Amino acid sequence: MANCSSGCCETDTKKQQHSHQHNNEEHNHNHGSSKIGLIISLVIFFSGLILDFWIKADWFTGNVWLRLGWYFVSYILVAFSVFREAFELAGKLDFFNEFSLMGIATIGAFALGEFPEGVAVMLFYTIGEMFQESAVSRARNNIKSLLDVRPREATVFQEGNWKTIAPEDVKIGEKIQVKAGEKIPLDGILLSEKASINTSALTGESRPSSIQKSEEVLAGMLNLDQVIEVETTKLFENSSIVRILQMVQDASSRKARTELFIRRFAKVYTPVVFFLAVLITLIPYLFVENYIFKEWLYRGLVFLVISCPCALVISIPLGYFGGIGAASRNGILFKGSNFLDIIANVTTVVMDKTGTLTKGVFKVQDIIPDNISKEEFLSVLSSLESHSTHPIAKAISQYYPSSKSPESVEEISGKGIKARIDGRQVLAGNTSLLKSFDIPYPEELDKIVETTVVLAIDKEYKGFLTISDEVKHDAEVAISNLKVKQIKTMMLSGDKDALTQNIAKKLAVDVAFGGLLPEGKVEKLESLKKNPKEIVAFVGDGINDAPVLALSDVGIAMGGLGSDAAIETADVIIQTDQPSKISTAINIGKETKKIVYQNIGLAFGVKVIVLILGAGGLANMWEAVFADVGVALLAILNAVRIQNMKFV
Repeated sequence: MANCSSGCCETDTKKQQHSHQHNNEEHNHNHGSSKIGLIISLVIFFSGLILDFWIKADWFTGNVWLRLGWYFVSYILVAFSVFREAFELAGKLDFFNEFSLMGIATIGAFALGEFPEGVAVMLFYTIGEMFQESAVSRARNNIKSLLDVRPREATVFQEGNWKTIAPEDVKIGEKIQVKAGEKIPLDGILLSEKASINTSALTGESRPSSIQKSEEVLAGMLNLDQVIEVETTKLFENSSIVRILQMVQDASSRKARTELFIRRFAKVYTPVVFFLAVLITLIPYLFVENYIFKEWLYRGLVFLVISCPCALVISIPLGYFGGIGAASRNGILFKGSNFLDIIANVTTVVMDKTGTLTKGVFKVQDIIPDNISKEEFLSVLSSLESHSTHPIAKAISQYYPSSKSPESVEEISGKGIKARIDGRQVLAGNTSLLKSFDIPYPEELDKIVETTVVLAIDKEYKGFLTISDEVKHDAEVAISNLKVKQIKTMMLSGDKDALTQNIAKKLAVDVAFGGLLPEGKVEKLESLKKNPKEIVAFVGDGINDAPVLALSDVGIAMGGLGSDAAIETADVIIQTDQPSKISTAINIGKETKKIVYQNIGLAFGVKVIVLILGAGGLANMWEAVFADVGVALLAILNAVRIQNMKFV
């Protein structure tokens, strides 16, 4: 593969894209067909019930073969996929599962002439499964949506002209141009004198970086200020942005799909009721006088039909749908009901810093003037910074607009600005600027974690201010709420470690690590997950968080301001960008799980009673149906309760 030409790689890429597109279209087509089949089945089923029990048409009720054919058409439209699954699992020596249980029970109903019951069982099951599959389908498309994050165009210098081509077609050593506001399409070396680059998409670093000539720039970084030129050093398929997307795919493939409760339950329940039905049919031969096989076969089939867990099939998805609805009203989107289960059991919450616990926006924090009034300090400093396009300078000029007009403004690369105001020489920038002009300043400034901007007038130090990313107003409450639940907290950030530790200490986060690239975050999470008892939730908002969002047991994205990559990769989305909603999501998960288990207990309890009565010949088919409908109604009412609950 290393020797493959760009043309070969391009062909392979196009084949993969075509294959993916074809598979996706096939999936959508099948899903659409199953919906149409379900609708037709419902129409036929309810029209049969109307003819049977409301109109009571003799031409229908008196003709067994017509009724059988009518209900069988409705049955086969929804039962075909269930039987297909049952046979596929049987081929893997898995004979006892919910698919075989549905098949056996409904065939038993048809054998007893209870056609509507047989169809109803399969319809209830199919509707529940379709809702489940809809959530899973959205999750399967997460990785596909990440492709939109990659740069789609590159402006390259070829044959004496600038041409716009696909990044995949750019070769190593070619010169590309990136305008202000555009993403750098490939990894390379900066040819321009300098550039102001937003690296947050790759590193999570909240502060824009100043890149000098001959320094490295990476694909996916955002050019902030002016047109720059870059010499490419890697092909597109080897670039940083593609590497991150590959990590997301690898992490997703390692995340096991949560097995549905009904499947685990059916592995025990199905063989038990099946063999009990066989025993009910055959054992009486040894003990009962005048044993009539047909009569006891009827009891065995009734037992099988009664054993079909219709109420369980209804109550489980209903409980989860209620939880998902309650979460939506609280600004939280769950992409699948299984994530409600997982989040209820979370033991550790790992969080990104920038954009998750902080706002990701620069603001002036502390202002410490020295032998100058605060107003004069801000006025002079702002007048200089208004001549710079750097995000930090913009934060200062927006904080305190100044009417002063500086003269002879000179920007000193990587250090700050030099100018004259009212005949005085003024310097504004970092401490390196003062050092270069031999201006003494307090040594404590070098120990400050936050970004500092110092001011000097006529070679005399006049104070400093700090600028930092502002902590979200409810971040401290979010950490506190998690601690009350005895959930451990960890913060992983691409920002420098000293700043990360400072924020962690302020918010009382248990453990924090700074200066991490996406690979570093993955390593920390993998290390945490080596303990099988740990159920880990990761909360983030940038593309740099996408690999860990996919690798975690449950990935939570800040949806208001978060990147498309993070939102598409995550299992849960907090649409309001409030970290305190993490605790709310966990509360909703716990309450949903409680309601689902209540419904399971209710359905199973009633089922056991009716099964005992059915085995003794004291319950017939209609009593079994009535019991199921009653339990289903109670399950619905119980599930609706969560919709009216208030969560904090």
